[in-house]
Amino acid sequence: MITAQIIEIGPYQLALCLGFVLLAGGTSLYHKLGLGKDLIIGTVRTFAQLFLMGFVLKFVFALQASWLVLLIFSIMIAAAVHIIKGRVREQTIPFVLPTYIAMFVSYTLVTFLVTGVIVGARPWWTPQYFIPLAGMIVGNSMTAISISLDRLFSDLKIRRAEVEMRLTLGADYREASQDILRDSVRAGMIPSINSLMAVGLVSLPGMMTGQILSGTDPLIAIRYQIVVMLMIVASTSLGVLLITGLVRKRCFSNAHRLLLR
Repeated sequence: MITAQIIEIGPYQLALCLGFVLLAGGTSLYHKLGLGKDLIIGTVRTFAQLFLMGFVLKFVFALQASWLVLLIFSIMIAAAVHIIKGRVREQTIPFVLPTYIAMFVSYTLVTFLVTGVIVGARPWWTPQYFIPLAGMIVGNSMTAISISLDRLFSDLKIRRAEVEMRLTLGADYREASQDILRDSVRAGMIPSINSLMAVGLVSLPGMMTGQILSGTDPLIAIRYQIVVMLMIVASTSLGVLLITGLVRKRCFSNAHRLLLR
């Protein structure tokens, strides 16, 4: 068993870290990248959001209430959907509600299986396990969903003539857009698969690094990280497949006419 003293980070160390932001800001200023404002806003939001979440989690861990855990989970998904909406920027097709529902249902299922069955937390919604694991699922799959939806919409617009020709020849919306859906799902899955290929060789993921820094045996940290990596791949594939399937249907009318403009 490896035991190590946890080195606390105080206000002075946090202030020193602002030097990294100044370095990035100086680079942006020198090369006229125009990223200074975004760096400032992002840094302020990082401090504010993480400290706020820290106080919230202390309260939730002390209360141990299932409804509060699921409420926080719902808010996390709502925030992720809001970010996805900002990245995709499709106005003609209403994709926000099906995205939220699919994410909530699929990610609740995956997180339950991880916390309640694989990790064996009792109860399965124990906030110390459920919230961090759910956060990793939502955060990692958010990028995949954004990529898949953006690819779906753009390919349907670019290949509009091809899709409409298939429809006129008697194909339904599924047959007319099957290859487009397949390419969209594949595009969203690539980042997760790349992470599987690189973990341990190119990168040491955050959860594993955090556990090691806190004094956990590296072999225990590795087992948790393996669970997390496979969990993320499963949730990403499930979420992307469900959401692109639901949203694709909304791109066509009941008469199988392409609605995208």
